[in-house]
Amino acid sequence: MTDETGTQAAADLLWETWRGAGRIAALPEALRPATRAEGYAIQARLEARSAQPLFGWKIAATSRAGQAHIGVDGPLAGRILAEMVVPEGGAVPLSDNAMRVAEPEFVFRLGRDLPPRAADYTQAEVMAAVAALHLGIEVPDSRFADFARAGGPQLIADDACAHRFALGLEAPEEWRDLDLAAHRVQCTVAPRYEREGIGANVLGDPRIALTWLANELSRHGVALRAGQHVTTGTCAVPLEIRPGDAVTVDFGRLGSMGLRFVS
Repeated sequence: MTDETGTQAAADLLWETWRGAGRIAALPEALRPATRAEGYAIQARLEARSAQPLFGWKIAATSRAGQAHIGVDGPLAGRILAEMVVPEGGAVPLSDNAMRVAEPEFVFRLGRDLPPRAADYTQAEVMAAVAALHLGIEVPDSRFADFARAGGPQLIADDACAHRFALGLEAPEEWRDLDLAAHRVQCTVAPRYEREGIGANVLGDPRIALTWLANELSRHGVALRAGQHVTTGTCAVPLEIRPGDAVTVDFGRLGSMGLRFVS
């Protein structure tokens, strides 16, 4: 599936499925992307349906366990649409969500553009473009009934399972001197259980994940823009949630944030 008509038709189907809180088994074979590039072309058409500037980006499958779970061999990039951002501390409905997990994440806000180029960006170059670190909680979902069998290109087309996202406050500037790979995060799903996360679960380090994204987008002709936020992937095993749960993620000296979940 490479022609413009097919790309638009695939994006339209995914968008209408998303808006209607539905599920499909797969994209029709004639519309199904066969490569990452075709998946990103479909995903870009989802952004075009948004009425607001792009809020930012997410990275899915940043741990080996996560990659194995959905049958991919590396991370996937997705767009966070502004309409899907929810306030920190607010109540998030689960009536339109089948995945039902919350993910604590390190989030970088860009201070300047990282445009596409031939040479890969170094981690130092990428981090020099970062204006701030925030905390975040992603609440992903998929338009596929069995997302674990959809495959990488279809999952990319499905916006890398993007759904709702909450941005926490900006972390103290001391984050730049911290070892984020070793930084631990305490997660509480009240009143039911607790779980610990660590920055190393995110491709070994959230800084590595951000650098991966800058280069993944660059290879596909897409820029990271100043003001966009990048949430780097869950630093804990995804937190199973259900209506009535209150999730708090405590990043220690970097701050804490939470969300409530309702039916």
